[in-house]
Amino acid sequence: MFRELAARPVGIVDYLLAAAQGSGNVLALYRTESAGARSSVEEILWRSFAFGAVVGVVSLFLMAVIYGRLGARAGGKSTTSQVIHVLAYGGVPLVAGVALWVLTALIVGEPAFISTPRAGAEPFLVLLLRVQFAVYVLLLLWSILLQVMGLSEIQGLALRKAFGVWILGQLVGYLLSVFLAMLIDALFPGVLLHFIPPH
Repeated sequence: MFRELAARPVGIVDYLLAAAQGSGNVLALYRTESAGARSSVEEILWRSFAFGAVVGVVSLFLMAVIYGRLGARAGGKSTTSQVIHVLAYGGVPLVAGVALWVLTALIVGEPAFISTPRAGAEPFLVLLLRVQFAVYVLLLLWSILLQVMGLSEIQGLALRKAFGVWILGQLVGYLLSVFLAMLIDALFPGVLLHFIPPH
């Protein structure tokens, strides 16, 4: 599949998929931070789609450069646009996860974004939230598998080596994102609090 995309330039579908993946990541962050205890569903969804779309597209390019460089050091050969296609299309399961987040939020409201259901919550609500989160984790694992297989295919690396490149890329990307967040907070104090809920 990814070899068929190799000759195509980066296009609108790549950007839309990246934006959706970024929104899904922000929705997951809001759940782990229990944002539903402090914010309405509308506010959480708006922030997730606005902030997540920007973060998704920026991280798509950032991670493509990281994976391209790491893959080259591991003996692989790929272009940045090929890696962008792998990351964007490999994340299609996460787009389904975003739809699942939104549907769950519309059904149950703020409890969809609370990490641990409150004591005395209806058993059906608890079951629904646990099933939704389990399905999201499975979709995340499927996405990781697709991305690792895609990196292996386009860079000509063994699957084990491509997995190592993926893991190392995630670590470098995480460290870089922490550094960028600290830099943004130093230059514009408090601006990140408008998008990331406080503890």
